[in-house]
Amino acid sequence: MALPPLLLQTAGSLIAILALAGLAWWLRLGGAALLDSDDAVRRAAGEVEDGFTPVATACDPDGTSALARDAAGRIMVIKRHGNRFAGRVLGPGAAAWVASGQIEVVPGEARFGTVFLSIPDPDAWADAINALNDPRHA
Repeated sequence: MALPPLLLQTAGSLIAILALAGLAWWLRLGGAALLDSDDAVRRAAGEVEDGFTPVATACDPDGTSALARDAAGRIMVIKRHGNRFAGRVLGPGAAAWVASGQIEVVPGEARFGTVFLSIPDPDAWADAINALNDPRHA
């Protein structure tokens, strides 16, 4: 019995796709990085802005977002964007507040979006972010 050429082509394509997916799995390619440790946050912050070295960090338990503060008092918010991380150093337009034990950070840049984090001591981080709007903040 002769098989139609379209069926053979479809079967061949399916086998090739499964072989490539298996190879990617075996090589451990893809996947999503997590901000699940201070070291991961430091690496991500350094990638976002060269020379940004955090002295304090706070990671969300799901590993998709974090806050970092450097020795100069600058604060960076980092969130996952696809399989990479995006971050912004917060400035005078940033705001933060705490509701139900979760901090909501608005970086002041509409395209970046609001970031929600469940972190230890969210009130202290919100106060530090809101202090960036104080003209006396250096």
